[in-house]
Amino acid sequence: MTKTDWLSWDELRWRRRLETFGDNDESVLASGPKGEVDGVCNLGELTDKGRETTLALGERLRHLYVEQLKFMPRIISDADMIYLRATPMPRALESVQQSFWGMYPLSARTAAFPPPTIITRTFQDETLFPNEASCPRFSQLSKAFAQRTADRWNESKEMEYLNTLIQKWMPDKAKVQVDSHPRLSGIMDTVNSTLAHGPKTRLPTAFYDSKGRAIIDEIGVEEWFSGFKESNEYRKLGIGGLAGDIVSRMVGSADRSGNDGLLEIGGEDGAPGTGRAGEKDIKFGLSGCHDTTLAALLSSLGCFDGEAWPPYTSHVAFELFRDADAERQSIDGTWLHRPATASNTHKLNQSTLGTLFGSGGKSKLTSQGKPRKTTSDLTTEEKAKLKGHYVRVRYNDRPMPIPGCRLPGNHFEGDESICTLEAFKAIVDRFTPRHWKEACVTNIDGPAFPGIIEKPGH
Repeated sequence: MTKTDWLSWDELRWRRRLETFGDNDESVLASGPKGEVDGVCNLGELTDKGRETTLALGERLRHLYVEQLKFMPRIISDADMIYLRATPMPRALESVQQSFWGMYPLSARTAAFPPPTIITRTFQDETLFPNEASCPRFSQLSKAFAQRTADRWNESKEMEYLNTLIQKWMPDKAKVQVDSHPRLSGIMDTVNSTLAHGPKTRLPTAFYDSKGRAIIDEIGVEEWFSGFKESNEYRKLGIGGLAGDIVSRMVGSADRSGNDGLLEIGGEDGAPGTGRAGEKDIKFGLSGCHDTTLAALLSSLGCFDGEAWPPYTSHVAFELFRDADAERQSIDGTWLHRPATASNTHKLNQSTLGTLFGSGGKSKLTSQGKPRKTTSDLTTEEKAKLKGHYVRVRYNDRPMPIPGCRLPGNHFEGDESICTLEAFKAIVDRFTPRHWKEACVTNIDGPAFPGIIEKPGH
């Protein structure tokens, strides 16, 4: 909605109510369990429980990165050092909002705090989740792996056990199968959702049988994520674009090129640029995504073996460290002094790992992002700028060692979970598409399964 001066836009604050059909086709208001008619969540949105848990995640991030490590400031005057992004799904955007609010509540923001920038994409361009709808070749691959799972499990003893438990509640008492209607993964979603929201939402007791839930979980993980563990093409099309974006921003932070996401986040209204309070670095990134995003990333890095389906409000942290004793140059060749590090920093074998995502210095911003370069395409000077940087992946606060990072010279001495940036980038390069949209319409007539299993994480 426009203001009267016609030069700027504002937002209309409104109260939403949902309408549905009654028994006689009349219009009736939807209501909650206690008769609430305002703020009832729609399909694809967070429930109150979801808002509560994502807010708690933000509070956890504040405790770790602000209060404990003192890496992020306690009070901010804008959010231009934080890269915020969400998928087009409403719950993903709401998750970012709640997590940000938990990390920086009203008391931690100045009175003149401007609206934070949140990056979104259209569904056709979205790589923040495995995007079957916009990638024809990936759709082929995912259907083939799902069908293989159905062929493997539909007539198994495990599926027979599930049918003794819950078939009588299936539509027309149809058999429970991987590809039944509803699909077995859909039943899993419903069971998990009701477990998260208390007894008033519960299904019959048989749905919560521990053995049955374990079977459903194992099959669901295989159906959705086995492709990431076995096929490099699957990894490249399903999650390679996002993995490449993450590494590109890490490299941008390490080499001071301005390609760490600042250009997209900063700038005054109507134009990109540096931070509104003078920030020249992105120090923190927060993306609202999905369970399939997290498991796809971890599977593609070779560190999801034996894991269950990601619980609600799960998160993966990609932490970028720099050896505080290392010197480096900015993009214009100026030698940067070592930044001041927090008093509570990571120390391993007498070396200090200083900062995550940025540490001051000069940078030059351009109006267009640079194309990704594989490690083999980097010049000697560009490779040198990655030295002394390390990456750690944590899943729900657990370090997740990557197989290729265990090799000598590929990790921080004494800790195999802390990978050198060079090694991490080389691993991700192997499943990063050079052009995702072109790759999505390539090899359409090719076989769905590789001749041999292409193991991830190397």
